[in-house]
Amino acid sequence: MRKIALVAAASAAALSLAACSEATEDSAEATMDSAAADTEANMEAAGDSMEAAGAEMEAGAEEMAADADAAAAEVEAEVEGETEAEAAAD
Repeated sequence: MRKIALVAAASAAALSLAACSEATEDSAEATMDSAAADTEANMEAAGDSMEAAGAEMEAGAEEMAADADAAAAEVEAEVEGETEAEAAAD
């Protein structure tokens, strides 16, 4: 009788550990899926921010180029004694 009770207790303990282990696996899988989704969302946000920064830099560079062209035309007009429009056309 004691042997049967001991085997039953050992079996119950093994089943409890198996069930606990399965729940832990499920929880770990859910955590991993959540972390992967968060990482993907953060990467997309970073990419969007980088694209916006690139567009902003491009616009700034174009503005600086236009200012440089205007300054060059002004200097050329002053040196050659012509209007800025004539200097810009050259």
